[in-house]
Amino acid sequence: MNIIEAIQRRHSVRQYLEKEIPEEIVERLLAAMRACNQVGGLHMHLVLHEPEAFSGLRSKAMRFRGVNNYIILAGEKDDTLEERCGYYGEKVVLLAQQLGLNTCWVGSTFKKKPECYNLAPGEKVVAAIAIGYGANQGKNRKSKSMCDVSDGTEVSLSVPEWYKNGVLAAMLAPTAMNRQSFYFERFGNVVSVEAGKGPFTKVDLGIVKCHFEIGAGKDNFRWMPEDV
Repeated sequence: MNIIEAIQRRHSVRQYLEKEIPEEIVERLLAAMRACNQVGGLHMHLVLHEPEAFSGLRSKAMRFRGVNNYIILAGEKDDTLEERCGYYGEKVVLLAQQLGLNTCWVGSTFKKKPECYNLAPGEKVVAAIAIGYGANQGKNRKSKSMCDVSDGTEVSLSVPEWYKNGVLAAMLAPTAMNRQSFYFERFGNVVSVEAGKGPFTKVDLGIVKCHFEIGAGKDNFRWMPEDV
């Protein structure tokens, strides 16, 4: 499965099987997380065999079942932390999909277990990602149209193919409550994207930028004002 196929096939999954993640897959995830932590200035941590974080009433109300493994996304507090967590966290999510695993981004409906990931002073937990072998593969979500989330359309001859592909990939990105609260604009080969208002929209922005880069091809454009 290539990365574009992973974007297309990946859906949020909330029910998981009692099936252990093989050691070789764990090692690949950990290697990717170490790389993302280094370049992104983050503290991502894989927690295995820990069922309590998703055992509360809020998790059950959101239909989480069998979640024993999850990734914590954290880092030192600053204005870019949430976006960086979304961007680099989604890179790990897509790798997990390529490795045959399922995932679900989680903003607040989990119990924090600080003894499992030992944050440094000044670090903050932003979100979690449930991970494992899903009881199902999830399902497609209702999506906005390209013109709802960008200044381009699929049929316009004046919009370059790389831009269309980038926006289409971004439209497949997971966002909080499936709001798709973002908007892309293009100025030649310079692209800007703004997040809407609401909780976790900065995390969503990072996820969406990750998808856009993969769909568009990072060599075809540059971000305004700067890359993540």
